[in-house]
Amino acid sequence: MEPQTDELRWIESAVRGNHEAFARLVDAYKAPVYNLAYRMLRSAPEAEDAAQEIFLRAYTKLATYDRERKFSTWLLSIASNYCIDVLRRRRATLVELDEVAYAVPSSAPGPESSALDHEQREAVARAISQLPDTYRLITVLRYYHDLSYEEIEHITNLSQSTVKTRLFRARRQLEELLEAEGALPWIAEQRTHA
Repeated sequence: MEPQTDELRWIESAVRGNHEAFARLVDAYKAPVYNLAYRMLRSAPEAEDAAQEIFLRAYTKLATYDRERKFSTWLLSIASNYCIDVLRRRRATLVELDEVAYAVPSSAPGPESSALDHEQREAVARAISQLPDTYRLITVLRYYHDLSYEEIEHITNLSQSTVKTRLFRARRQLEELLEAEGALPWIAEQRTHA
């Protein structure tokens, strides 16, 4: 049976009150929801709380889910709206990046290279956290979740042209931020070697 067919069965069963079916949906989507929340909120504890709230909201709105759309798009739409609300509430608070963690592949050439990779990833994460909320959301959805423009359009309720424009502006701001931090020359050098 196709995964999407299983997913639709779980949704229908969860709408009828089957908690086990909803638990399967949570298991299937807990990583993407948590990752989106973490990348938007930049705090592991906040991302965990957000993920719980997002799934609670999804459960209460499950009967309104349009079966013609991808479930992941619908769920990430709830997640992005929730995260933007959280960011609006804490607008005056600085985003902490102390908990940034990256997996270093075991095939890394050595500690020097790993340290440089880690520094560059942190520079990119810091730059992304400095983007305005709407640019950050689109950047995270596009580059961390690898969503198409159409999927981002459905999640954000923006037109594709607006999504593309904001993504273009976000990339320009990221370049400026990374250049100011001195990370841009390394990134440009990596592109030429790729």
